[in-house]
Amino acid sequence: MQDYNTIIGVIQMRQNKCSISVIQDRYHIGSGTVQLILKRYNASGFALEQLKSMEPPEVEMLFYPPENLQRKDIQLPEFQHYFNRIHSKGSKVNVSYCWMEYKQEHPDGYEQSQFYELYNRFVEQNFGKRDVKMAVERVPGEKMYIDWVGDQPELLMDPETGEIRKVHLFVTTMGLSSYIYAEAFLDEKLQSFSTGTVHALQFYEGIPKYLVPDNLKAAVTKHTKDELILQSAYSDLEDFYDTIVLPPPPRKPKGKPTVENHVRYLETHLVEKLKENIYISLEELNADIQKIVATLNSRKFQNKNYSRADAFVKYDKPCMKPLPGGCFTVCDYKTVTRIPDNYHIEYDDHYYSVVYTHCGKPAIIKATASEIRICDGYNRLICKHKRSYKDFPKYITEDSHMRPEHLYYKEVNEKDGAYYRRWASVFGPNMEECIDRLLKASKHEEQAYNACAGLLHTVKEMPHGIVEETARQCIQMNSCRYKTFKQVLSRMQSNPISPGDLPEHENIRGKGFYK
Repeated sequence: MQDYNTIIGVIQMRQNKCSISVIQDRYHIGSGTVQLILKRYNASGFALEQLKSMEPPEVEMLFYPPENLQRKDIQLPEFQHYFNRIHSKGSKVNVSYCWMEYKQEHPDGYEQSQFYELYNRFVEQNFGKRDVKMAVERVPGEKMYIDWVGDQPELLMDPETGEIRKVHLFVTTMGLSSYIYAEAFLDEKLQSFSTGTVHALQFYEGIPKYLVPDNLKAAVTKHTKDELILQSAYSDLEDFYDTIVLPPPPRKPKGKPTVENHVRYLETHLVEKLKENIYISLEELNADIQKIVATLNSRKFQNKNYSRADAFVKYDKPCMKPLPGGCFTVCDYKTVTRIPDNYHIEYDDHYYSVVYTHCGKPAIIKATASEIRICDGYNRLICKHKRSYKDFPKYITEDSHMRPEHLYYKEVNEKDGAYYRRWASVFGPNMEECIDRLLKASKHEEQAYNACAGLLHTVKEMPHGIVEETARQCIQMNSCRYKTFKQVLSRMQSNPISPGDLPEHENIRGKGFYK
């Protein structure tokens, strides 16, 4: 198929009496092509000036109709109309819908595959090819691209069973220099992905402005044109290194061509080299990977006098931020869709408390070897606990997390008789004896704990003198019971004792009892 300029030029030169050979030399086409254009021109019935006034695509379609596709007895559909409908703001119309509508109006018209082909040709001729590429200006030290190599070679042998296992190759490249880092893992789970990222940053000895992972579940929870939600682990990593995780647009693998090209490159130059051996440990395998990658990084680019390592040192490294102090700790993450009503979350057969007001809400557990951190659904820290490895207690509870009434009952259940006697001694000997008699009056001392707690909580803010006098009267009546004490206390409050009737040292307000 020849373009508009060639078609018009051939006809014009021939009308100017130019020979076939001259026309061939001018447009670099064969004599058969020249003859075909002239034959179709004569058959078209159009004058040269008419052809010049037509749109170039119309002329090309006239001289070169799609073979075995366009049926001469059917007029071409109004593709411009369909194109406008498809691309109008808020439109949900697609090519399939347009074809069905077209078929209803023209039952003998083009079938679906023909319609699609003609429509795509129309779009290409009028709006450009669909696979045009965008020129990207790469900024030194700006982006680190992250991915897994698609090939999963069987390289690792279990020394006990002799079984050969597949390994997963994690790879990163710097945006400008294409400096490579690679490491083998047993899986592609979150912990491996996070560990690989940390090791890559340590390898580069710097932090780029952006980390560009693929839209993997290990890094990204949700990514649409309107919303990006990172996995909690990767969000923590982003905060620790003060960088920005920026995945490419969803379902757009060409959004990170640097690492995609190097994945293919490594499948040839790294994976094929590794397949020459079988390894018995990841450490041994990764040692070989480091040697091969070092060779690749130091190899000169084709037709250039510098290598990836040279470009990294000269361009990327000076523009990267230094690593922070310390090292990012990769945690074990667990998502809880709903905090139970008892405000404890299970991890490793233990139950860790959160503030009771978070019941019914989602949470995230981040567990290290020594600590349990619990965050809310927005990855904000709620609380943290020291991790427990003992069989008991199963429930690890912080008092400040409990409802006030739950805390009260917990305190009651944790106390013994000696505790209540010590508390009563704060008020004086009469109160101590009254509590002692109250405890001994029950068949089992534990049965009187609630009464003791209720009585002592009632008087904890009262003057010690009034409390002592109430206790003395109960002892005198030989009725040291909760009900009697309350009755005597109520009578004394109705008929207050003058200060002069109490010992001087007892005319003070109690400060409560402290453990």
